[in-house]
Amino acid sequence: MSQTESFFNYINEGYKCKGDFITLGAGMLGEETVTNALVNLPLKTLNRHGLIAGATGTGKTKTLQILAENMSEKGIPVLLMDVKGDLSGLAQPSPGHPKIDERHEKIGVPFDAKKFPIEILSISEQDGVRLRATVSEFGPVLLSRILDLTETQSGIVAIIFKYCDDNQLPLLDLKDFKKMLQFITAEGKEEISTEYGRISTSSTGAILRKIVELEQQGGELFFGEKSFEVDDLTRVDENGRGVISVLRLTDIQDKPKLFSTFMLQLLAEVYETFPEQGDSGRPELIIFIDEAHLVFDEASKALLSQIESIVKLIRSKGIGLYFVTQNPKDVPEDVLAQLGMKVQHALRAFTAKDRKALKLAAENYPDSDFYNTSEVLTQLGIGEAFVTVLNEKGIPTPLARTMLRAPMSRMDILTEREIQEVIGNSKLAKKYNDTIDRESAYELLGEKIDSINKKKSEEDRRKEEEKLRRKRSSSSSQRSTRQNPVVKVLTSATFIRAVFGILKKVI
Repeated sequence: MSQTESFFNYINEGYKCKGDFITLGAGMLGEETVTNALVNLPLKTLNRHGLIAGATGTGKTKTLQILAENMSEKGIPVLLMDVKGDLSGLAQPSPGHPKIDERHEKIGVPFDAKKFPIEILSISEQDGVRLRATVSEFGPVLLSRILDLTETQSGIVAIIFKYCDDNQLPLLDLKDFKKMLQFITAEGKEEISTEYGRISTSSTGAILRKIVELEQQGGELFFGEKSFEVDDLTRVDENGRGVISVLRLTDIQDKPKLFSTFMLQLLAEVYETFPEQGDSGRPELIIFIDEAHLVFDEASKALLSQIESIVKLIRSKGIGLYFVTQNPKDVPEDVLAQLGMKVQHALRAFTAKDRKALKLAAENYPDSDFYNTSEVLTQLGIGEAFVTVLNEKGIPTPLARTMLRAPMSRMDILTEREIQEVIGNSKLAKKYNDTIDRESAYELLGEKIDSINKKKSEEDRRKEEEKLRRKRSSSSSQRSTRQNPVVKVLTSATFIRAVFGILKKVI
């Protein structure tokens, strides 16, 4: 048996699926693509998470596009983080190209140009369906971790949430929370101290500065109503294809705090909302997190711990998380260990640090008799990648250098007119794009503060009036007891004795 035949059998046996699957491409032996040595990803293990890594310009975004459109075609809803702004083309079919036909002929899979149902979302000032969440939905623990607060400061946040719950004060946006911070250190200080103990103004000042930092990154646009319902991410169209929700994030690359805030809230909401289902035939939702280092680079230890916990637990809800980044080391080891699918595009080794990172990256993959992994990692062409996934039994498949199939949709962005057309036809835009600013803690506390100040003014006025009354009463009393000088002389003892002396002589 030739080496090519041996490799063909090796790949087909390793990637054989009894259930439904997605074909990523065909295995390569050296520089040659082995036709019909298909590399398949079972739908059953899509909820075991994944990683797409590689240097800039090696094809990571197109791999993401291939996975998203094939998942959609299998009826699986997808959420994409479009940080670079080049994924909206999913809404239009590929114009085709002779090189695409040539690539697919080598792979052994026919090419079929298609468009897919997409929804354009936004958490910033860009056009799209507005994604919002209220402060109350975060809760004190998650909000404290996002703001990277100390234990003492987190305790103050917990008191704020408790006080608002007890007094029916809805915390909807950041101005509600800031109003509460001001209230507990001023007009409400005495009330809070009586019930919960004294609160340090230096601690509330530190929390306020963290809130202002989040506001400056666009947090005021994200916090508020109407809250986005995560069930709207799991829709399918009339043809049974999963809707691909494309979240436009091109204007927040320099706002990592907002990005990580949104991501953590979304994952927490999905985990709390979706029912437990264990392993099933297909996942309920797949989430692709492009430029994943934006989530991890600015995260505190507490926040990283929260993310790691969610990654470990969320797969049982039928949710798959796929991280897209330049180097596997951008993802914490505890998270990396949870990723069942790995698609590694080419890495570059220009420095000693790069070579060390390359060696570590190679160690993340199974050993192979057909490849020197660390050597081939620098030789992969555009649209080629090392692939290993979990088979239907949860066992890692053989490492395969893979010629990836081409996207069926447009490998370019939509025009502004096409984007507006997608948004205009969106049912979710009609549901979420009207801003709601109902009465909340800000307004209710304003009324309470006015009432407190009015009551205080009345008490001060009464005290002043009582002080004046007492002063007047004291002055009146002094005047009433003060004797007339003539009377005083007439009633003096000396005068009386003199009078008695005169009377005695007369008698």
